[in-house]
Amino acid sequence: QVQLVESGGGLVQAGGSLRLSCAASGTISGISTMGWYRQAPGKQRELVAVISSLKDTNYADSVKGRFTISRDNAKNTVYLQMNSLKPEDTAVYYCYVRRWTSSYWGQGTQVTVSS
Repeated sequence: QVQLVESGGGLVQAGGSLRLSCAASGTISGISTMGWYRQAPGKQRELVAVISSLKDTNYADSVKGRFTISRDNAKNTVYLQMNSLKPEDTAVYYCYVRRWTSSYWGQGTQVTVSS
């Protein structure tokens, strides 16, 4: 099993920045992809950004140029630096980890961007 602990959400004004962190613990050998998804009220969960064990990245079009995903393999931690935040970025952000054929999710952290 993999446990995920997220931190860094909160309330910020439009144009501001936040940094999310997600630390993995437990049975962590074999972790490949790490990333972030988000879910806004009344909407489906959507991919924000993912990063492979070789640090290849993929971003949603809506966040390209504003968000940066990174990971520290030694700390089993994935980060999401969010700049130039917009009200439409308001959502619960979920950490995601892929280990072999299993997927694991964090508990979610609220990000609210005020206009």
